[in-house]
Amino acid sequence: MIQRLSALAILGALLAAACGTKPASDTTVGGESATVAAAGLAVFAPLPSRMEVKGEPVNEQKIALGRALFYETLLSDGHNVSCNSCHALNGFGADGRKASLGFNGRPGGRNAPTVYNAAGHVAQFWDGRAADVEAQAKGPILNPVEMGMPDTAAVLKHLRASATYAASFRAAFPEAREPVTYDNLGSAIGAFERGLVTPARWDSYLQGDSAALTGGEKEGLQTFLAAGCQGCHMGAYVGGDRFMKAGLVNAWFSQADSGRIAVTKDANDLFVFKVPSLRNIEKTGPYFHDGSVANLGEAVRLMAHHQLGKEMNPADVQSIVTWLGSMTGELPLSYIAFPQKPK
Repeated sequence: MIQRLSALAILGALLAAACGTKPASDTTVGGESATVAAAGLAVFAPLPSRMEVKGEPVNEQKIALGRALFYETLLSDGHNVSCNSCHALNGFGADGRKASLGFNGRPGGRNAPTVYNAAGHVAQFWDGRAADVEAQAKGPILNPVEMGMPDTAAVLKHLRASATYAASFRAAFPEAREPVTYDNLGSAIGAFERGLVTPARWDSYLQGDSAALTGGEKEGLQTFLAAGCQGCHMGAYVGGDRFMKAGLVNAWFSQADSGRIAVTKDANDLFVFKVPSLRNIEKTGPYFHDGSVANLGEAVRLMAHHQLGKEMNPADVQSIVTWLGSMTGELPLSYIAFPQKPK
């Protein structure tokens, strides 16, 4: 179920966190042996090894098909854009642009978020209009700006014309009477994306290895918790599990994008967006739904001002940025290896 709390309830939770969760340490804050009290870490969790869905059958053939489709440019009208074009797997799942360029060179309307660890989020896209990665995978292909295919029939025509793809779909969906379908395309890409997990030193720390983080990173974690940032950024993905109004305390600096209200038609969702994960955040700028901020420290400062009503000093900003680096994970290089192109 998609989680959306009232602004008043969220603000109360954030203020309570800011006032009551400053963690204890066993030495002077910033020292190499500084540790965060268990109560401060309780809101977080290590990454799973794979982001499975209960009751959803998966096999290696489906994952292999999904990998091939993720890199497949035939799924775009100009045969020049794939999922990987906007979500470069060797670039932490992002392309470094404010807005990605579609098949005709035109930019999209929002910043393309990373696909790494995204399958564990509450929903997909900034406005949550897709329930899961299987549904999300089917959207950009038919988007007139992104991949530009006119309809599902055109997509399936390309796939069915390939003997290799026809055989791959049969192997991935052995029980299906007609395996090459648009829903199965989404299912295969989703199966692949559910393995895009990037464990980091942060996970080792959560699992009990105190030496996995430096003293400066532990100090940054304490600064993060003391400010109340965990009111939105928590769990295994340090975000991604809820929606939040941009400008909860102080009005957001840009109101050109009205956010989730376009999906729900609910006035309470004006300027509401999915909270982004902080996993790999130092590698996935520029930041926010419009990609309007290139510097991570500036993004931290703006969030403190707009979401918490705090004017964070440069030292605290840098302290948090230092901790965020501990969440830069390892890319699964063998898993994302470019597949042989089907004929």
